[in-house]
This record gives sequence, structure tokens and C-alpha cells, in this order.
Amino acid sequence: MRYKKVHLEAIGYELAPVVVTSDELEERLDPLYKQLHVPEGSLEALTGIKERRWWEPKHSLSHSAATAARKALAKSGVLAEALETVIYAGVCRENFEPATACAVAVELGVRGSASVYDISNACLGILNGILDIANRIELGQIRAGIVVSAETAREIVEVTIERMLREATMGTYTEGLATLTGGSGAVAVLITDGSFGNNGSHRVLGGAQRAAPEHNDLCRWGLDGAPTLHRTEPLPQRMYTDAASVLQHGVTLANETWQDFLGQMSWEADHVDRVICHQVGTAHRDMILGSIGIDPLKDFSTFPYLGNIGTVSLPLTAALAEERDALGPGDRVAFLGIGSGLNCMMLGVEW
Repeated sequence: MRYKKVHLEAIGYELAPVVVTSDELEERLDPLYKQLHVPEGSLEALTGIKERRWWEPKHSLSHSAATAARKALAKSGVLAEALETVIYAGVCRENFEPATACAVAVELGVRGSASVYDISNACLGILNGILDIANRIELGQIRAGIVVSAETAREIVEVTIERMLREATMGTYTEGLATLTGGSGAVAVLITDGSFGNNGSHRVLGGAQRAAPEHNDLCRWGLDGAPTLHRTEPLPQRMYTDAASVLQHGVTLANETWQDFLGQMSWEADHVDRVICHQVGTAHRDMILGSIGIDPLKDFSTFPYLGNIGTVSLPLTAALAEERDALGPGDRVAFLGIGSGLNCMMLGVEW
């Protein structure tokens, strides 16, 4: 896929306020660690994540997403009434229905002929939303759209820790380890046709995507059990990850997507000035970058202090990279996204 009319106008974000260190989580897991003889410091050693951030209990996802959206609009000078598409693309939502995007649109004052809906595709949701808006712009259907997300990890991490302590098996610890990396945050990516007079916008040049849905059972997050007629208490959540298999098959899928991406963009690997990856952890980053031949110095990472924020991670990391002058005008930047399923998407942006 290639684009001629699509611009990444601005990225707005909200950092969650509560800092939670890996040491704090391990203190809570101390009985399990002692029983299984797990060394202290294993969580940070295995993931590279020192801390992550959480929202306060009972925070509003849509409000956080709308706050990030207002920041993106303020950066660009684009008015909310110019938005013709509002997409909420988070894993976490406020309800089964209606779309969480509706609550975001209300806060922004978007209505009328605008398209307002949710997209769900694990950690790849924001990139899917960018693609959806880009296609509408390229077809001349709209001039501007925004894709937002707010993720919360507090609840699923709390449930996972309780299960680990209750079941106290190495299997439970292993399948829940990736869950403990979860962080919280919100992001908004404003995409336009470049006609709003913002000299700071960046051209979305194109990208590639591939799927390996045969691996859909390697990482799952949902309700633990099935509803029954006489059940009175709510079903608990459960998240489990076969981290070794996700890494193995994820690297294979990333390699295939990377080759497609370079072909679509007519680039060589050394044409890429910067990469922004989905923020999983040290092993994932090193394996992916090593397998596609990218110098780690070209990467900008946030996972050591923000953890894995799902859909929020990649665009928030790009925003921080820009703020810290790690992305400069004219840089060829590759967004490398992957999500459970497995799905992979890579987008090329001229900064």
C-alpha cells in the first residue's frame, strides 16, 4: 500500500499517574517466589521492565482518550468540528456497546455526518485505525480523522497476581509473566490530508501487513469461564501468554512483513533512519531488530519505564521520541507493530 495524500498531523498522549515498580509486584508475589524458588529481580531481568504506570481505580477510559485527542488537536490547530472520523482502537473498552468512540466523540463535540466507531485488533488497533483513516483520505472521502485509545492494566494484573498466589504453580507463573508487564496510558493520532496548514505534519508514505491467525491461541485475554443461568457473581478475567511461542512465531511473521514492507516502500533496510516498535520487552525488541538487520541504535524504546501499554505503546513512544529530538525532519521512520492473533503491520512515515 502507498499513499500520496496522507499526513500524520499530531500525536497527543496521557501518562497514567501511578508508578508501579517491578520490585513492588515481586514483593506481593513473595510467597510464590519462595515456594517456587524464583530469584528476586526475575521480572525485570526477564522483561527489561523496571516500572510501569497505572490509572487510579475506576478511571474513565473515554475521558482519558478524549484528553489525549484534545492535546493532538491543540498541537495541530485542527478544530474538532473538522474531524470526519473518530475511531477508538483500544483493547480495553467501557462497554460491550455502544462503541467507546461515541463517548470520546461527545467530549470532543463531534457529531453529524462523522463516522464514529471502534476497531479491535489486540495491540495493533491504533495502526489499523490509522490505516482505515488513511484509506478514507486517499479516496477523497474525508479530510481529517482521529484514532484514539486508552488502556488499563491495573485490573488484569491484580487478578493475575491473585491467581498466581492462589494456584502457586510454575505453569501459572509462566503463563502470567507477560501480563505483569502491563502499563496504562492514553493516546490519540490525528491523520489528515495535509490541507490544514500545519508545517509540523509528517507524511504517511505507505506500509504492509501480514497475518498468521493459526497462532490465535498463543495469547488470550478474556472472561475465565462461561456464563451460566444461575451464576450471580461476575466472571473474572484471565490472561495467559505462551511467551516463547509468541516470540518464535512473531519473529517469523515480522520478517515476512518486513520484506513486504521494504518492497512496498521501495526501500533498502539501511534507508530506514529510525524505528518505533511495539513495546513488549527486551527479548522481543532484540530478536525482532536482530532478525531484520536493524541497528538497535536506530530504535527508541519506552518499555523499561512504561511497560507494555498495548495499542498505546507504539504511538506514545513515537510522540516521546519526537519530543526528545530522536526523530528529525526528513527522517524515514518505520512503525513496527505486532499483536496477538498473530497480526503484523508496518508503516513508513517521512518525518
